[in-house]
Amino acid sequence: MDRTLKVRHDQVLAWRLRQQSLAPRGAGSVAELAGRLAGVQAQVASSAELAVATRRSDPVPGSVDAALADRSVIKTWAMRGTLHLLPAPAAGAYLSLLGAARTWEKPSWQKAFGVSPQQLAALGEAVDEALDGRELTREELVMAVCSRKDLGGLSEQLSSGWSALLKPLAWTGRLCHGLPRGRNVTFTAPHSWVPGRFAIPDPEDASGAVISAYLGAHGPATPTAFDAWLLRGATRRATLRGWFAALGDALTPVEVDGEPGAYIRSEDADALAAVRPSREVRLLAGFDQYVLGPGTADSRLIPAHHRKAVSRAAGWISPVVVHGGRVAGVWDFTDTAVAVSLFKDHVAEHGPVPDEGLAAEAAHLARCTGRDRPIAVQEI
Repeated sequence: MDRTLKVRHDQVLAWRLRQQSLAPRGAGSVAELAGRLAGVQAQVASSAELAVATRRSDPVPGSVDAALADRSVIKTWAMRGTLHLLPAPAAGAYLSLLGAARTWEKPSWQKAFGVSPQQLAALGEAVDEALDGRELTREELVMAVCSRKDLGGLSEQLSSGWSALLKPLAWTGRLCHGLPRGRNVTFTAPHSWVPGRFAIPDPEDASGAVISAYLGAHGPATPTAFDAWLLRGATRRATLRGWFAALGDALTPVEVDGEPGAYIRSEDADALAAVRPSREVRLLAGFDQYVLGPGTADSRLIPAHHRKAVSRAAGWISPVVVHGGRVAGVWDFTDTAVAVSLFKDHVAEHGPVPDEGLAAEAAHLARCTGRDRPIAVQEI
């Protein structure tokens, strides 16, 4: 019997809004939301704070800092090599899949950064020793590590804000962020930061949990979409197929507008089939998971000719206007307004974005940020 579920894309978008606590908003903690969203990107701290606040009906300023302080979440380099907030007990599973790709062993990585696997292994041992039970600023960590003669030549790379040499250490569970010290970030060891709540399982054991979390927020999705979200397609195809196959009947195949290849968690299939299209309006933070989960290349979410308005130079992801689940424009704070730029063709194809919805979102942004601004709308 064919188990394939057939749905429309507008149903998919409405279901994702619900799954991601966007419509309706909820009252989840930072850790709960980080779990529900399969991580919250935290490369820009203010964007992470707003991503959480926009999902709460009663936003609490400073909730991300509070969650880091009570250690319910871990901040570390995760998906696609970017900083994320992850629930402390689940963080090791994500890192396991990222580490499984062994990107630092590839000749292209070694050529780009001039560091051999042997040097990286020595660096890992030095970081283990330096961070055991301690929080060090980047400068302090570099000084501690580079006091070793065999690692002295890595000082410049370790001091770089790009942190290319630190990411493999994060993926192998040796390093995460501690609490800021003034304006300086600090690093510590996860096993001492959250004792008893951190371990890195084997990838075969971790894959089911991570795929399930991803599909619970961003499904239905293909294995290729999952891998693009995880590590920009770096996972071996056979490995990726094996991870999905191992889930068996826990996944249900889905056709979206007649296009096969996607999967949803079987536990979610009935709810997805029953969901009705949304007409909600939301103003989402830059780098929001609603956009990053499927990726900016998903032309059903962001029209291809508008992608550059969302995915900008140097990897910057704009704050977006969402209407009916689709990205309908971009927005930003100015000194005098919440400046909204709507895509003309969205209005033509899907109807006008309701003024009252935009006004309600501006009011919610004021509660989230303390920046009370009227809406100023233009079409682009």
